[in-house]
Amino acid sequence: MDNINLYDILCPHKVKGYTEKHFIHHHKNDIIYNQSSSQKKIYLISKGKVKVVKFSDEGNEIIKAILTKGELFGEKALLGEGGSDEQAIAMTDNTQLCPLSVDKMYELMRENGRFSLEISKIIGFRLRKMERRLERLLFKDAKTRLIEFIRDLLEEQKERIEQQEREQSITGIEIKHFYTQGDIANLIGTTRETVTKLFNQFKKDGLLEYSRKNIIIKKKEAFLNLSSV
Repeated sequence: MDNINLYDILCPHKVKGYTEKHFIHHHKNDIIYNQSSSQKKIYLISKGKVKVVKFSDEGNEIIKAILTKGELFGEKALLGEGGSDEQAIAMTDNTQLCPLSVDKMYELMRENGRFSLEISKIIGFRLRKMERRLERLLFKDAKTRLIEFIRDLLEEQKERIEQQEREQSITGIEIKHFYTQGDIANLIGTTRETVTKLFNQFKKDGLLEYSRKNIIIKKKEAFLNLSSV
C-alpha cells in the first residue's frame, strides 16, 4: 500500500480553495517539520522526495519512510499525535507540497469513503512495515535485509507483476521504484557500498539487475528461494 498514488483519489487542484498559491516549496535538506513542531497538517507530495525520520536516544537517525509524488505524510496528526516523535526533511531541490489541514482531511474523509479507506490502510500498513523493519535490523544481516526489501516491493506491486507474467511482455519481472542505492542503504540500515556490492553479486549470479528506475528479476523463483538468516 505504500506505493498508492493518492492523485488517483484526490487531486489538490480539484479541492475547492486549493489552488497553486497553496503549494509550498522546499530546497534539499529543508526541515518541513520536526519533533518540536505543533503539527496540525498533512502533506501531499506534488514533486520531489521527502524522508520521514526519528532519532534514537543516542541521536542516531532512523529513516521511517522515503516518499515521492502522490504520497502522503504527516498522517499521524489525524491521530492527535502531531509530529512529536518524527521529522520530515526534503530530499530534493524544488520539493513541492500541498498542505491539508487536519480539519480539511476529516471533511474529505467524511465525504469520500474510498479516500477515507485508503488513508486508514496507509496508516496501518506503515505501522506494520515499521515493525518488520525493526525486527530485520535487530535479527538479520544486510544481505537478508536487502532480499526482504525487494520481496516487499514485489508484494506491493503484486497485481501489476502478475499482469506482466500473464502477458510475458518483458524478459524477467520488472519492479518499478524511485530509490537510489543510498536510499535503500538508509532504509535497510547498512552502507551504500554494501548495497552496491550485493546488487553486483545478484547480477553476477544472474538473479536480477538494478537500475535507477527499476529492478529486473531474471530468475524469480531462484530469488524468492534465497535463504534467509
